[in-house]
Amino acid sequence: MSISMLCSVAPAIAAVIGIACAIVGVGAGILLYKLIATKKIGKSKSNAVKIIEEAYAEAKTIKKESILEAKEEAQKIKDDANVEAKERRNEIQKMEERLSQREEYVSKKESSVDTKLEQIDKERNALENERTKIANQIEEHNKIKEDMLEKLEKISGMSKKEAKDVLISSITEEAKKDAGVLVKQIEDEARENAETHAKEIVMGAIQKCATDLSSEMTVTTVALPNDEMKGRIIGREGRNIRSIESVTGVELIVDDTPEAITISSFDPIRREIARLSLEKLIVDGRIHPTRVEEVVEKATKEVEKTIKEAGDNACNEVAIYNLHPELVKIMGRLKYRTSYGQNCLKHSIETALLAGMIASELGANATIAKRGGFLHDIGKALDHEIEGTHVTIGVDLAKKYKESPEVIHCIEAHHGNVPFHSIEAIIVQVADAISSSRPGARRESFENYIKRLQQLEEISNSFKGVDKSYAIQAGREVRIIVKPEEISDNDAMYLAKDIAKRIENEMQYPGQIKVNVIRESRFSDIAK
Repeated sequence: MSISMLCSVAPAIAAVIGIACAIVGVGAGILLYKLIATKKIGKSKSNAVKIIEEAYAEAKTIKKESILEAKEEAQKIKDDANVEAKERRNEIQKMEERLSQREEYVSKKESSVDTKLEQIDKERNALENERTKIANQIEEHNKIKEDMLEKLEKISGMSKKEAKDVLISSITEEAKKDAGVLVKQIEDEARENAETHAKEIVMGAIQKCATDLSSEMTVTTVALPNDEMKGRIIGREGRNIRSIESVTGVELIVDDTPEAITISSFDPIRREIARLSLEKLIVDGRIHPTRVEEVVEKATKEVEKTIKEAGDNACNEVAIYNLHPELVKIMGRLKYRTSYGQNCLKHSIETALLAGMIASELGANATIAKRGGFLHDIGKALDHEIEGTHVTIGVDLAKKYKESPEVIHCIEAHHGNVPFHSIEAIIVQVADAISSSRPGARRESFENYIKRLQQLEEISNSFKGVDKSYAIQAGREVRIIVKPEEISDNDAMYLAKDIAKRIENEMQYPGQIKVNVIRESRFSDIAK
């Protein structure tokens, strides 16, 4: 073979040899991989068997422990159940014993009840017999009485009713004369002995209690810098004034009075809040509904603070330091309350001081008298909010805040609505009358004053035997002149009491009214 042919065949042989080598290499690799994989699988199987054996042993141990724990738990539950069952058996046994005891007790009671019923029946029968005997005796007595009355009527010539009327009339007339003489003697003696001493005590108390005149106006007026401010307060279509009235609960009266607005309300606290709010709004200049609410809220807080301070100051002034805080606040509200133009807080302070001084002079309990005088008109602070008289409201407040029965009685009796049970209650009534009736303390309209005088004279003239009557001393006294031929001295005394009683029932007035009945006989002749 030539060299050129060998050269052309050599690459093909080399390629075949390369392929054969590659095949041999791949087969050897596959054989080697299978050997290694077989070795690893055997090792994995042995590890798996070992792990399974260990897991089986551990599971066996856990199973044994679980069985032991379950047995212990079951034994414990069994023991608890036995204990509870034992306790239940004991309770049932005790209940059975109690039931048997009750059955025995009920049976005994039933037997005793039967015995008592039998005894009651016997007593009832005895009472019925006794009642029958008494009824028979009453009938016999009535028959005897009727026979005696018939005999007396025949002897006297008068019926039973006529004889009774004659007897009652004679006894009444005689008793009336004796009582009149006795009452007159007692009054004369008491007047001689007590009038001088009473005057000294009252005058001393009044002199010690030096207070200012306390008459005040009840209409609140707010001054304006100019009449233009009225328009600003009214606002567009009246929205500002409606807002003020709605928030404060008062009525604003805008009339022709120059540079002034009047505040009208039955509640003095609301009236004061409205006054403060208006003054603040006028100074600030910003007047609109939102601003009104803010200012009213601030004014309300200021008034509440003023009320608390007024109550504290009043307690300090009369030296009462253990009053309930709520009662102190309510007393502070009296700063804005008036009666007949008299400031109620000043009147309460004055009454307390007068009552304490009079009680000290008489040897009574000055502490109770002073406390009762201080609280006697406390109901007026809430009479616009709570129904009832100020006396009833005051008594309820005093009971609510645990005041003593003596102080409550002073409040209850200061207008004579109930009988007096203590001298302190009488002293409070006297101090109240002194404080309210002194000159300048109270103010009345001229029309009411004239009406009261006329009513006094009309009541006095309506009684039989009255000749003339005169209301004097600003209606504090009425003098009545009677006809001596129709009214005796004893009758004049009873007439004064009857007129005073009717004035108390039909009229309303501050303080007291004195009733003087005058009876005199005048004879004259001319010497010629």
